[in-house]
Amino acid sequence: MLNVESFTFNPFSENTYIVYNDKKEAFLIDPGNMPEAETDILANFIASKELKIQNILLTHAHIDHIIGLQWAYDTYKVPVLIHSQEIEILERGPFTAKNYGFFFPPFKGDIQHIKNGDKIQLGSDTFKVLDVPGHSPGSVAFYSENDEFVISGDALFMMSIGRTDLYKGNYDQLISSITRQLLTLPENTKVYSGHGEMTSVGFEKAHNPFLK
Repeated sequence: MLNVESFTFNPFSENTYIVYNDKKEAFLIDPGNMPEAETDILANFIASKELKIQNILLTHAHIDHIIGLQWAYDTYKVPVLIHSQEIEILERGPFTAKNYGFFFPPFKGDIQHIKNGDKIQLGSDTFKVLDVPGHSPGSVAFYSENDEFVISGDALFMMSIGRTDLYKGNYDQLISSITRQLLTLPENTKVYSGHGEMTSVGFEKAHNPFLK
């Protein structure tokens, strides 16, 4: 059985996730830790659970989801998995950060590309990569069929969807992504979003005003 731990970090209230199994193998997803205090919270949790970070996964590379990426890579020295269409967004990180008034150096580290349908193993557990572009061009979600949850990034939120007015956002594409890739999952599938509370596929199908 997989455990999902969430942390709300940085001024954008971004959700960083750690998913780990009974053997203490873990994925670190969307490290958004910004000040030293947030980094300490994340590092202390990983250390207290004696977790072994296997990979750093990115649902997408908007600045709020990657503020802690260099620290995470330097600390755990594991590859970063990201969709190839999101590399440009990652490379724009320093420019985006400057617009928000803080410094963010170009990321330097081992990057591996993932794509729709790929299977990512965490020990004996399997995650399926789902392409969900629209909020950003290479957005992906990570779906665990056995444990009945999906980490959706900024594609789908409780009663809302990701914004599409950012660079290379596309509203029609996002609605199509959600409809094809997320709403077709079993209704009891938990949805862990990039911001806000956990929801479920069934709840969003019934109540999300953007999906009517």
